[in-house]
Amino acid sequence: MSRDFWLSCGHHLLDRDTRGRLIVTDDFLKVYFARPELVPPEDAGAAELELWRGLLEEPRQFVAPATISSIDDLDARENWQLVLHWRDQLLQYATLEEAYLDIVVNRRKFPHLFINQLVQVILRNVLDGSGDAFVLRAAELFFRSQQLVSLNGCLISADEESHAELASQPASPLHALLNLSASGEMDVLNEHNADSYWERSDRFDLGLDLSAGRRGLAALGEVIVLWLRHLLGLEATVSPLTEVREVPLTWYVGLDVEATRLGDSLWAGKSLNERAQRRLVGLYQLDIAKFTNPDAKPTIYLLLAMSDEMSLFLKPQNLLTGLPLHELETVQ
Repeated sequence: MSRDFWLSCGHHLLDRDTRGRLIVTDDFLKVYFARPELVPPEDAGAAELELWRGLLEEPRQFVAPATISSIDDLDARENWQLVLHWRDQLLQYATLEEAYLDIVVNRRKFPHLFINQLVQVILRNVLDGSGDAFVLRAAELFFRSQQLVSLNGCLISADEESHAELASQPASPLHALLNLSASGEMDVLNEHNADSYWERSDRFDLGLDLSAGRRGLAALGEVIVLWLRHLLGLEATVSPLTEVREVPLTWYVGLDVEATRLGDSLWAGKSLNERAQRRLVGLYQLDIAKFTNPDAKPTIYLLLAMSDEMSLFLKPQNLLTGLPLHELETVQ
């Protein structure tokens, strides 16, 4: 029996089409209108109260611009304009996956919070039934900012928000005196505690070892394969590499802003200095099966890198827009 995870993303409120893609429901939309930012305060005007109550009853109803303009509070007007624009984006397409692809391809501007939530619920669908805690934890990099830390010679990826909460907890003098681990010390995912992932998945409090040759980087490669299959219909293999090979980069995709900068330098024929090499967290080789001209098939590299402050936020949209899709035989 499969176990549930990421309950807070609202995947249980959505329907699926015959291809297994996500269909928006009224209940899913109502969650947006119930957000604290949109709940009218006690002194809200009649126009805002009427709009809010109406959308909780009929979340797909048309809202005229004049209705928004009649709201007295400027911040409230902006919030409603934003969330209704987002609602219309989701309703414009048959599935959430199609709505997301439109955002990515056409670079539509929406709050990062909404886009990250959309990525999470799509991944929840992609990974439904997965029994591998390492793959699920690696998937969190697609929609949660990470803070990398060095721990016992390993490079550990910690959820940025959870790590900040741990760091803010005062250290116990008794723990320091007895040289004991602090009660708020971060747990790192391993074979012994992997079974606890499901019950704590919405806390995002497990670290992931991204050291070269460890399970974390391989698990992230597995997530990339599933992401490409679900959203683009591509069958691919992703293999982690342990070093930057001395080969020309015929094609590369930076999985984050820092990685793109490193890739640009390598593309320009520059070598990575020691500082740049320290920032490189992961390197993969991506192989896609179907090319119109196999002899011209490029070697595709995927790069993952952290900032000088050891922060990391993966940009999954780069995987969807950065590949040589025009050379493929078929793309769904």
